[in-house]
Amino acid sequence: MAAPNTSQKMKAVRWHPPSFDIRVESIPVPKIQDDDDAIVKVSLAALCGSDLHIYRGHGGVDKIHTCGHEFIGEIVELGPNYGAHSQGRPALYSSLKLGDKVVSPFTVNCGECNVCRMGYTCRCPLGALFGSPALEGGQAQYVRVPKAGGTLFNLSDSQSWPSGLSAEMKHKALAGLTDSSLLMLADILPTGVFAALQAMNHPKVLPALTGRPWPANFFPGDASITMLPEDRVLTFAIIGLGPVGLCASVSLLDMLAAQPLPFQVIAIDPVDSRREKAMAVYSEIDQAGKGTGKFVTYDIDDARKAVEASTGGVGCTAVLEIVGNPSAISLAYDLVRPFGAIISVGVHGAPPMPFTGRQLYNKNISFDFGRCPARAMFPMAFDLLVKRQDVFGAVGGPGSLVDRIVGPDEAPEMYKAFDQSKVGKVVFDMWK
Repeated sequence: MAAPNTSQKMKAVRWHPPSFDIRVESIPVPKIQDDDDAIVKVSLAALCGSDLHIYRGHGGVDKIHTCGHEFIGEIVELGPNYGAHSQGRPALYSSLKLGDKVVSPFTVNCGECNVCRMGYTCRCPLGALFGSPALEGGQAQYVRVPKAGGTLFNLSDSQSWPSGLSAEMKHKALAGLTDSSLLMLADILPTGVFAALQAMNHPKVLPALTGRPWPANFFPGDASITMLPEDRVLTFAIIGLGPVGLCASVSLLDMLAAQPLPFQVIAIDPVDSRREKAMAVYSEIDQAGKGTGKFVTYDIDDARKAVEASTGGVGCTAVLEIVGNPSAISLAYDLVRPFGAIISVGVHGAPPMPFTGRQLYNKNISFDFGRCPARAMFPMAFDLLVKRQDVFGAVGGPGSLVDRIVGPDEAPEMYKAFDQSKVGKVVFDMWK
């Protein structure tokens, strides 16, 4: 695979300040700047809800830059630190080669520091977010990936990451999955799995899961208080049914289906079309992926009534907040039970959190905020992607996660439509 001619130009989707200004421009092809860099020829890139923060002018950004942090493509150039001489570093420094198909998490991570080794890859001290003033994004025909040996996943080598699938199944899956499906591994699917995983494993959810009340559930021996069957009914709310909210819904249902307890998932969005999409996605999932519980969608007002009625006024076991704004996090607080948990993976902007210390004290609420460590979550997300091809594999159907695949010249129109909730997940074929 020949390296790109850096004297040539490429097509890129660019944001211009102050807001709502997307242009498709011709800019220089990126060059290797550091010995750990790789250049990826992008086949597909996606439009994500997080892109809308900058698009709307809410990110405090004033620099023109290439958009996008979800991309898949092939290696066309590698810095000098790649090859057999790099033994002892993350494995891709030794094994990555020209022509390999790769998908990138939405942040750079070195793979060699304490933060990365602990699995908190999104907070690597050397990290940067693609599609931001700090790092040019992937909605372009080529993208430079810093620290690529610690960042990328090599989809041409099925043995290069762990999986719950057998080696044969994983290899077969990679051969059969479409690039538009694999692209979901860059951000939205790991983030959805991350939200669901935190909710299902939160200490304040454990009493219902174990049947042992707080704090006896942390210790061996008999509990002094007997829990009744109704105490173990799990009620989760998901606020926000955009693409990440749909991924969180699919992941949470998959986890709940693996345990025998009764449950309900209350999925909330004020936009009719998003609620309809969520129910269409739910209808596509086979019984093994949704268990024997209930999945229902509501607008905000009806969700409040449903939680009140179904929990006897107690509230939800946990709430997954996927939006990232004060009204959504306030709704999460209102819906969650005392001693409940709120898992927030939405990107919050500048406004302060709409709570007082007294409010938090009065409900014993636990909050988990923040960015998904997408590279660490990749193996779990890949296994779910393989399992749920009924949702992730198709394009354009009522129950498909991806609504459209378009050329980059349609980016200004697609950003506007996505901002107005007139379209769901959009993928750009950068060479169309």
